[in-house]
Amino acid sequence: MNSSELSSPPINDKREIFGWAMYDWANSAFSTTVGTVFLGPYLASLAATAAEAYNDGMARFFGIPVAPDSFVPYAVSFSVGMQVIFLPILGALADYSHRRKQLLQLVATIGALATIALFFVTQPVWWLGGVLFVIANLAFGAAVVFYNAYLPDIASEDQRDRVSSYGWALGYLGGGLLLLLNLIFFQLREKLGVPTDLAVRINLASAGVWWMGFSFITWARLRSRHPTRQLPAGENYFTISFKQLAHTLKEIRNFPETLKFLLAYFLYNDGIQTVIAVSATFAAAPLARGGLEIDQGTLTMVILMIQFVAFGGALFWGKLANWVGAKRAIIISLVIWAGVVTYAYGGMKGETRVLEFWILGAFIAIVMGGSQAISRSLFAQMIPDGQEAEYYSFYEVSERGTSWIGPFLFGLMNQMFGSLRPAILSLIFFFFMGLIILPFVNVKKAIADVKAYAPQG
Repeated sequence: MNSSELSSPPINDKREIFGWAMYDWANSAFSTTVGTVFLGPYLASLAATAAEAYNDGMARFFGIPVAPDSFVPYAVSFSVGMQVIFLPILGALADYSHRRKQLLQLVATIGALATIALFFVTQPVWWLGGVLFVIANLAFGAAVVFYNAYLPDIASEDQRDRVSSYGWALGYLGGGLLLLLNLIFFQLREKLGVPTDLAVRINLASAGVWWMGFSFITWARLRSRHPTRQLPAGENYFTISFKQLAHTLKEIRNFPETLKFLLAYFLYNDGIQTVIAVSATFAAAPLARGGLEIDQGTLTMVILMIQFVAFGGALFWGKLANWVGAKRAIIISLVIWAGVVTYAYGGMKGETRVLEFWILGAFIAIVMGGSQAISRSLFAQMIPDGQEAEYYSFYEVSERGTSWIGPFLFGLMNQMFGSLRPAILSLIFFFFMGLIILPFVNVKKAIADVKAYAPQG
């Protein structure tokens, strides 16, 4: 690619936009097949078998006692803790070096390969599932930072909402389609002579193959937007990324409303992502442990329904945002989320629990796509030009498939009370805190502050 192509790339190019959106199609398979459906129950069952060797009912992860149902939530929490450390550094590196595409390719490949390696997680090495998930989830979050940062480069300001929604839509469809194929395979496993544990491992690995395979469409169509920046004398990319990050952390104080929104978002989206991450574990766990004891086939069908209904929910919430404003639309969604976790604590205890779970899943689907899509669109208006990757690195700490405090609190409450019900109820804290902080965010001032400061930046 010559310098003229780099310095004046086309904007709103349909071919490039499709390639960009196809990455959402590719990586959403990890969120649905691995993060939401198959990995949690599978590793919990392996950990429960490993715990039989001890009298306290706890498995041992390198000598550390772990409740079987808490193993995956702990892994999620640890992986996002790592993201807190690494993503801002990687974002600063991407913005300074203009190597967003190369970094996106690198971390996406690492994540996909770690996901494929989940095929080798069996009972003797059950703990390996947690290690590989931490690597894959860290890479997943890093890749989404670079992916999000491309949005202002490929779409004009008046087209960004449409292009962003397009990416979300392809993500829901891609993740849902692979999940549908996995569901069909899982239902036919006995006729095909495939043991259940092998079928689960094949499905887990398929998400990595899907992620890697469809990413090649993105690599082929996404352009490097700027010439690679030369390093100053005596510097390397490691040291310069820390200096760039320090500059941004100092600069962000000029955007108090953006910071306020980020705080609210970290809290309420941590709750959203925790609900998504632990829903399969909660649904599959035995009644004696506070779960719903729903079989894997039914659970996968519910998650599949959620995936496709979320597509419509995102479109509906987009219209709702036009009617009542983006901030009010998010507030409405948080009220519904609070109702969801409250009902999950007190309901679904009788013979109708499967039907109730379907209905509750529909409510989750309606608000899930909308709350995420509007939050992303709203944040895009609150960040300065030229530093998208850095600001999106802060945002990504609690984005799709990643959360931090929520999974840790969920795992801790489950381990303390020996039941998943109190653990589910504890998540209402995050939605209440979001409802307390978000109304005080002055969106107009946030946008004005960024526009006024951007020329100086």
